[in-house]
Amino acid sequence: MRPIPILTALLTVAILFMLVFQREALRDFAGLGAPTEAVSEDTETAELPAQQDVEHRVAVIAKASTARDIDTGVILRGETQAKRSVTLLAETSGRVIEEPVEKGAQVAEGDVICKLDPGTREVSVSQARASLAEAEKNLRNAEKLSRDGFASETRVLSARSAFESAQAALEQAEAALDDVNIRAPFDGLIDGDTAELGALLQPGSQCATVVQLDPMQLVGYVAEVDVSRIDTGAQVGARLATGEQMMGQVTFIGRSADPVTRTFKVEAEVPNPDLAIRSGQTVEMLIASKGRRAHLLPQSALTLNDAGDLGVRVVGDQDGDTVARFMPVELVRDSADGVYVAGLPETIEVIVTGQDYVKDGVLVDVKLQESGT
Repeated sequence: MRPIPILTALLTVAILFMLVFQREALRDFAGLGAPTEAVSEDTETAELPAQQDVEHRVAVIAKASTARDIDTGVILRGETQAKRSVTLLAETSGRVIEEPVEKGAQVAEGDVICKLDPGTREVSVSQARASLAEAEKNLRNAEKLSRDGFASETRVLSARSAFESAQAALEQAEAALDDVNIRAPFDGLIDGDTAELGALLQPGSQCATVVQLDPMQLVGYVAEVDVSRIDTGAQVGARLATGEQMMGQVTFIGRSADPVTRTFKVEAEVPNPDLAIRSGQTVEMLIASKGRRAHLLPQSALTLNDAGDLGVRVVGDQDGDTVARFMPVELVRDSADGVYVAGLPETIEVIVTGQDYVKDGVLVDVKLQESGT
């Protein structure tokens, strides 16, 4: 048997064994494998955070906004009310002897609305006047006799007391006589029916109702968050449901809130010389109030959080990263250029595009909107 082929066969088997079963050891012996793989893994590890950071940032467009002073007004809905309304009641008994003033008629202060039968009241006045004249004469005589030494001081005092009593009796009789004339307490008009001619009125019976409609009173209720923004004397613009407009002033702001609605009563007055405004009409009032700081933003920038609160998404900072934040806002008023909102810092970057795709803490890639866009 030849030795060379045998050695060749053994060498071939050994090489195949090393290649198949000891490949890793052979690669280590040759200086290949692990170091190269380690370098590759380190490179991938270094590149991964940067790739993940870019992939997880949401691209948004933000607007740099600065608060500005704006003139604002408080809008209230209310109703018109007569400045004054008084129901005239009889203070004595008697029958109506003259045709009362018709309903709807204008009256002046002191005009007789209902005249009752005076009965014996005129006689009582005449008797009181006679008694007063007699008492006055007795007092003069007593004083003259006292000066001449023929009357004591006690007699003079008694005569003076009788005179004063007679004066009081006359005043009482005249007042009772005047009670038969039920008069208008102020300028106004008759609202509703009046007592009928011939009707017998008792003390407390209704004669008529007089209302004062000039000036007209406007009554509304302001929310507690706005009550501090208005003052007595502030200008008021009012508009009726019919479209009529008028100007006036705030005359009263309540100090106690309604226990149910937590609102405060507000009263204003507007001139009504032609009595065109009627009591009980629906009115919308715009009350001039103190200016406030607000941001002008696109209406599309407004969004809602999970709780349903109205607000905007703004650009914030979290551990050096740029993130989105939700901030609630108060809608102040609309305008042709957008909406004015309050409740934000003096300067802020508000997300105006992409705000609906981010939540609090989400990393964002911000591009600032150019001015005028």
